[in-house]
Amino acid sequence: MREKQSLEATSHMEKPYGAADGANHAERDGAMFLGEKNVWEATIDDARTASAHEHALNVRQALKAYPYAVLWSLVISMSIIMEGYDTILIGSLYAYPSYAKAFGEPSGLDGSYQIAARWQSAMGSGPQAGAIIGAFANGLLIQRFGYRPSFMLGMVLMLAFVFVSFFGMSVQLQAVGQILCGVPWGIFATIGPAYASEVCPLPLRPYLTAYTNMCFATGQLIGAGVLQSFLNRDDNFAWRIPFAIQWIWPPFLLVAAIFMPESPWWLVRHGRYEQAEKAVKRFMVPSEQPQAHSIVANMIYTNNMEQEITNGVSYLDCFKGIDLRRTEVACITFLGQITCGAQFAYSSTYFFEQAGLSADDAYKLNLGGTGIAFIGTAVSWSLMRYVGRRRLYITGMGLMSLWLFIIGCLTLSKNSNVKWGQSALCIIWLLTFSLTVGPVGWAIPPEVSSTRLRSKTVVLARNTYYLAQIVANVIEPYMMNPTAWNWRGLTGFFWFGFAFATLIWAFFRMPESKGRSFAELDVMFAAKLPTRKFRHFQVDAYDESREVSGRVTEIWL
Repeated sequence: MREKQSLEATSHMEKPYGAADGANHAERDGAMFLGEKNVWEATIDDARTASAHEHALNVRQALKAYPYAVLWSLVISMSIIMEGYDTILIGSLYAYPSYAKAFGEPSGLDGSYQIAARWQSAMGSGPQAGAIIGAFANGLLIQRFGYRPSFMLGMVLMLAFVFVSFFGMSVQLQAVGQILCGVPWGIFATIGPAYASEVCPLPLRPYLTAYTNMCFATGQLIGAGVLQSFLNRDDNFAWRIPFAIQWIWPPFLLVAAIFMPESPWWLVRHGRYEQAEKAVKRFMVPSEQPQAHSIVANMIYTNNMEQEITNGVSYLDCFKGIDLRRTEVACITFLGQITCGAQFAYSSTYFFEQAGLSADDAYKLNLGGTGIAFIGTAVSWSLMRYVGRRRLYITGMGLMSLWLFIIGCLTLSKNSNVKWGQSALCIIWLLTFSLTVGPVGWAIPPEVSSTRLRSKTVVLARNTYYLAQIVANVIEPYMMNPTAWNWRGLTGFFWFGFAFATLIWAFFRMPESKGRSFAELDVMFAAKLPTRKFRHFQVDAYDESREVSGRVTEIWL
């Protein structure tokens, strides 16, 4: 039998959510008006109507009503293909014969060439160092100028910086090229999920934010195919052409950015309500456009509510009050994409070779693995819809911990066929990642962050990922390189420890955000609900009482 218990989650504030500082408002006949008096006005009832309409939409209805929101989210997130492409490119080039010969030294073991572990670490960590700079700058750029100018700047920088990697004929220039290219990647990786979460209705939000992971997998699949096609070429164009392919995306996306609608949430935060309504209409079919006014009213209401909770919009404000918990969830969720053993599994070509496979077999396995990862990401969309974020993340982290532990155990065996078992488990790890932690890691940060701090929270989360990736890229070559520590499959034990620790954190700290609007999440975080109660709480985020309370009802199943 279902039992219900009501709790009052009261925030001690003096004004209702509709009356934030700096927002013009008026009360007429007992109704709180939002917007600018005699210019652009709406009521809290309009906001409530928009929220109810959004919750009532199913996926099919949302696709029919907001096709242009889907289109623009897909276009902007396509920029992440370049980051996925280069991630597998530079990690796989270490084992690429022509690249190793151009920038490495004879290993003295079997006559092959090896790039020194320190330079592998520099080239592997360089993009993340640049991405941290790009992401931090992007948070400030978006706040001041908006998503569209920031996206266009990233494309121009990308076109310019690929020249260094293409023409650089020393290992030092290769490292510099990777650092510079990382700057626009940091911009793209933080724009994609944030923009998708702001322009898409609730039923489509998890699909379009998780789509960024599919773009990442798409880039890796393209990269693996390109590397495989040039494997038997022994001149410098064997590695130069793969770098040059990065020039394909920016011109098309730069032209698209000219027509890119600005985020209506950004316009609302800057008090440009009429423009926000016009932007919302650009994402809808004509029959749905009458809803645009109410949707903007809901944005204003949510923005004002968050202003009552915290007025600041700086990076420091992400670590104050209730936003500290939201920042923690966003950052560690993204961090889990590294602690789950990504640097070990995504350098699988190099691992396969060190395990005893030929270069040709290693690249074929790597190509197959990236194809499986692409399919897994597509399947994950259905899983997120029915399973939810929390359960999917915990299940995936648990399984990946198991695969890493088994890989480590198999290394202790002296059977020569063990290398095939380890290689298969690497592929299974890639499938598990693409089904669970990969897409969920992109979906959660823009969902749990407040709308006013979304771009900065996503930046902090992504930079947490990049910092961990830098450390992982520094130590991973030493663990795998036969001229350094030569751990080979024992590296699985190392990453198992971090993956298991992340699993424990997720069990106790990661809330379920499935099916929640931004206003509802604001009230739930303000109420300081325990993690385990997020899944079964119902929220009235539109309580107009002067006590400013959100009524939260727990459903015990």
